[in-house]
Amino acid sequence: MAVHVSIHDVSPAWRAEVEDAIELCAAAGARPALLVVPDFHRRAPMLADGGFCNRLRELQARGHEMYLHGLFHRSGERYERRIASSQIRWWFAQRVVSGGEAEMSDVSPEEGHFRLDEGERILHAAGLQIDGYVAPAWSMPPWLRPALARRGYRFTEDHLRIYDPAGKRSRPSVVLNWASRSPARIVSTIAWCRVAKHARALFPARIAIHPGDMNVLLLRREIVRLLAWAEGDFVARGRDLFGSLQ
Repeated sequence: MAVHVSIHDVSPAWRAEVEDAIELCAAAGARPALLVVPDFHRRAPMLADGGFCNRLRELQARGHEMYLHGLFHRSGERYERRIASSQIRWWFAQRVVSGGEAEMSDVSPEEGHFRLDEGERILHAAGLQIDGYVAPAWSMPPWLRPALARRGYRFTEDHLRIYDPAGKRSRPSVVLNWASRSPARIVSTIAWCRVAKHARALFPARIAIHPGDMNVLLLRREIVRLLAWAEGDFVARGRDLFGSLQ
């Protein structure tokens, strides 16, 4: 089955690590999609960095897809209050899946639409075409996918599936990614990827690289091995994972 590679959290805050990840992918023959955060953690507004925007335009001209990836990639002020109210699904997204970065699970639909509008405005102002949307931490509340369909998006994803919202298609897909937040996360996610990669016999796979992975030698080695394992089966567009599926 086909394999699609993406680099998450693309932002001036991670400039060196993103370039490092692009080089690793290029060495294996992969052209990763770039998941762009307009203002990472509210401290790295991309429009304030003309050189970074120029680089993204250059990469898109070379065939890299650009996906909008939230607006801030960070949960908001309601974080602790919601934990206290025992909203288990929200707690899972913020505490287990991410370190408080499941942005779209932390906002109302009205606020979420505003963040979509603002993210689209910023990427367009940077001269970029938006090829898809991926929610931070893959956390999609029920209102989000219909909203993406109304906006004409043809690609999004969560942990278990890929979606063509406008085309009303979806397909199971295994996602292979690592976490560098702690030694336990490093070990557990390496184990997951080594086992879950075999699901590619049944489903298309997604390799998701985060900038922080580049700063952990063990994870870098795992990424290189996994890219080599998938070499020859890469697709450059997320939509290509649907293949001939109707």
